[in-house]
Amino acid sequence: MVESPFLNILALVAVVLLVVVTGGIGYLTLADWRDRRRRDEEKRTTRSALPKRR
Repeated sequence: MVESPFLNILALVAVVLLVVVTGGIGYLTLADWRDRRRRDEEKRTTRSALPKRR
């Protein structure tokens, strides 16, 4: 059976797009996690720096 070069190129493009989209989702997830951790740390330091009310 003779394989079509068009199908080979199409399969390669599909795999490349899958890798790019998966990498992008991973990057956005990591960035969100890092930002959330930074905001939580900022809240904790701000809260501990405020004088306590009685």
